[in-house]
Amino acid sequence: MAPPAKERWCLALIIVLLSLFVQSSTAIYCGEDDCYALLGVAQDANASDIKRSYYKLSLEHHPDKNPDPESKKLFVKIATAYEILKDNETRAQYDYAIEHPSEVFYNTAQYYRAKYGHKSDPRAVLVGLLVVLSAFQYLNNVARYNEALATVKRTPAYKNRLKALELERTGGVSSKKKGPKQIDQKLQEELSNELDLQIKGAEKPSVWDLLGVRFVLLPYTIIKLLVWYSSWVWRYKVKKAPYSWEDASYLTRRSLGVPLDAWTNLDEYKKEDLVQRRLWEKQNLENYYAEMRKESKRRR
Repeated sequence: MAPPAKERWCLALIIVLLSLFVQSSTAIYCGEDDCYALLGVAQDANASDIKRSYYKLSLEHHPDKNPDPESKKLFVKIATAYEILKDNETRAQYDYAIEHPSEVFYNTAQYYRAKYGHKSDPRAVLVGLLVVLSAFQYLNNVARYNEALATVKRTPAYKNRLKALELERTGGVSSKKKGPKQIDQKLQEELSNELDLQIKGAEKPSVWDLLGVRFVLLPYTIIKLLVWYSSWVWRYKVKKAPYSWEDASYLTRRSLGVPLDAWTNLDEYKKEDLVQRRLWEKQNLENYYAEMRKESKRRR
């Protein structure tokens, strides 16, 4: 059964577009002409023969010596052919394209890489890319933070704390005529500063978190990590010293998979209890989880 008319039209359009693409990709070097034929040399000609032929033809067809419009067009083609064949890399790519005309995408990519790639300093490209990405990252962080802050300010908890702060600043005397919207702007800013660390998932933007800054500081970060790891191995693996409170807390937090902010918000008694259990040891951790499961079942 023949396909519907609409599908036939779509298929025909795809074929036309592909044919145009293939034609343009095979003609990206010297158009419809052969670069070697334009310079009047064979494909195996050496660099000296190509250069000699180019100078001869360019003098013959130069617009200052030959006013013929067709000669001017030919002069441009000759110059283009020489630019391609005088460079060993582009010439090799052109020869490959002649021998493998079916590899359209590869030949096109190689052509544009040779034409534009060498003109850009990779270091400048890397710096530019980091600057652009860091700018987008910072703007996105600012937008997320402002949105989260605006959400917090609409909550009853925020308004209650704002009222409490006003009472604290005024010594417990509050004007009944003042509404939440009339509270001193300075007090609102002070309370916002207190709430900064309580907005999870939308921390206050900092330049130290930007991708570009972290990339610049990467050598320092690596050295710092190596020094820390070496010190850890020396103290606890070689000298067998007991863990300090900070390091024991780190091991406990890592064993439980607790984020740093959540660990900070735990009361000191709970932290001390968890650290004393030595949960970084596998058996102790399994026993702790077993206790938690029993406690959970008992509460049900």
